[in-house]
Amino acid sequence: MMGQQTAQQNALFYDFCLEERIPQNHLLRKINQFLDFDQIRQYLKPFYSHTGRPSVDPELMIRMLLVGYCYGIRSERRLCEEVNFNLAYRWFCGLGLEDGIPNHSTFSKNRLGRFRNSDLLRMVFNTVVKKCIEQGLVGGEGFAIDASFVQANASVKRSIHAPVDWRPALKQTRAVKEYLDALDEVADLNRPQKRVSTTDPMSQWTGAKSRADYFYSTNYLIDADHTVIMDVEASPSTNSLEVSTTKTMIERVEKTMELYLTVSWEMLHTGPLTILIMWSMKRTSLPIFQYGRGSNQKIISLLSLILFGMNIRVSTVALRKKS
Repeated sequence: MMGQQTAQQNALFYDFCLEERIPQNHLLRKINQFLDFDQIRQYLKPFYSHTGRPSVDPELMIRMLLVGYCYGIRSERRLCEEVNFNLAYRWFCGLGLEDGIPNHSTFSKNRLGRFRNSDLLRMVFNTVVKKCIEQGLVGGEGFAIDASFVQANASVKRSIHAPVDWRPALKQTRAVKEYLDALDEVADLNRPQKRVSTTDPMSQWTGAKSRADYFYSTNYLIDADHTVIMDVEASPSTNSLEVSTTKTMIERVEKTMELYLTVSWEMLHTGPLTILIMWSMKRTSLPIFQYGRGSNQKIISLLSLILFGMNIRVSTVALRKKS
């Protein structure tokens, strides 16, 4: 017999526990056991005033951003909507059923304000990497360097053929002002460009992804054992900047993680010019591949010499702790 749900009067009181509704094997529950925000609060304390109305809890914003990253929610407006009606998200963010959700504009203001001035997201990232090292997730035997394209939020219609005469009318936006300031501070950003976006001039016009558009590159330094990302650096998508970007990541990992990077040559593709970069930093000698046996090994070794002369980008970065 087909059942039918009968209409009934809603109860005045409910016995409801949000903790009991989240499965023990839920991804957010696994992540939550490794989070510690005491250090973050102390780190951000100088960037908040000691008077005035209380701000939105920075822990809440970081937890919401983690939810967005884990579940591919790129829009901050949509992230607020998802946290509003998803019980697991509410539990992870420490929100009760009746607690309000921050306005989406709060993220934009803090990302361009306190979070950026304090470099908070970098600090959170380094904290996670250090925990991975403590848990033995960083093998320390091989590292790879590579980059991925990220399309810039820049309209092709709002672009100018280079060179650009930055008239006062074009200097009014925040993106343009920051771009011009960066050109004075970082010489490598003065790169050849065919077209320049007036909305996001830092992005690079490139046809590397078949259809020409404006792109950025997210450069990664990855541990090859458990694929733990040790460092990330964003840059315009041009080969000329990969030299300085790779050096920046290597030096930063050595400084923050107290590790020392050298090169172990293997048949693994990484970012452009990695061989010359590491050779110029005196981290390696001429590479000889160790793959193959007998005559094949001689052929591959000879090929490695040819590739080195042609600056082909094949290398891995091996890591060992400082003695």
